[in-house]
Amino acid sequence: MKPAPFDYVRPASLSEVLALLAKHKDDCKILAGGQSLVPAMNFRLARPAVLIDINDIRELDYIRSDDSGLTIGALTRHAAFHRSVVAGPLGAMLSKVASNIAHYPIRQRGTFAGSLAHADPASEWCLVATTLDAAIVAKSTRGERTIAIGDFFNGTFSTDLEADELLTEIRLPALGQGWRTGFYEFSRRAGDFALGMALAALRFEAGIVREARLGVGGVSDRAIRLRKLEARLVGGAASPQMIDTIAHEAWASVSPIGDIHATPEYRRDLVATAVRRALAEAAA
Repeated sequence: MKPAPFDYVRPASLSEVLALLAKHKDDCKILAGGQSLVPAMNFRLARPAVLIDINDIRELDYIRSDDSGLTIGALTRHAAFHRSVVAGPLGAMLSKVASNIAHYPIRQRGTFAGSLAHADPASEWCLVATTLDAAIVAKSTRGERTIAIGDFFNGTFSTDLEADELLTEIRLPALGQGWRTGFYEFSRRAGDFALGMALAALRFEAGIVREARLGVGGVSDRAIRLRKLEARLVGGAASPQMIDTIAHEAWASVSPIGDIHATPEYRRDLVATAVRRALAEAAA
């Protein structure tokens, strides 16, 4: 397959990118890694009149850490997380998640920000951002705004980004002393889209859970944070019995989608398994 005709531009500055977005709006698409966009264009599911390649905007390629957390620029590739980019549980968790994303060549090109802007419900980074309560920074010629992750995803392949806005960075909160994490994903074959996955982050003090973050992805039109179940975990020891209870409640709390890959019933059972395994890893 070949894409529909389009104009290709490769701006040299962020201000030039924003000017092009302001000019073309819905008639253009941003190209960073292109691992989702290019196949969609080849199948003519996406038909932008203008393709804006941002790969020369080196100021967007960064990972910065401080006491408040991690800031990830728009051109940061999945492969950057093959190694721990920050000390502690956050860096280790990001490395584990990255190893589950597609295949090695795709991780060399695809970007963290591109995954969020694409808003695929099966995206590992969308689950990470949702569960950890990330903040999204978007820029346009009108200025800059910060979007809470709870307001960012509108559904499958749909976000709160305006047509003239560029997602420039993602901010993840720090996971300091006492935090432990767990991640589990199931796909038919290594590198395939996840049929279901779960991410858990627990902060322990003297063996008791003081804070909890728990999310599931790949089962609905967006990643879901299970806040009621987080509250159930706080104040306990994350025992095997409690983990089994939370996994069963997760099973009962979701309304999974069905498609050619899995029935809703299959995905509901998979949620319970994924939550159980992610929590068991975090509690180990």
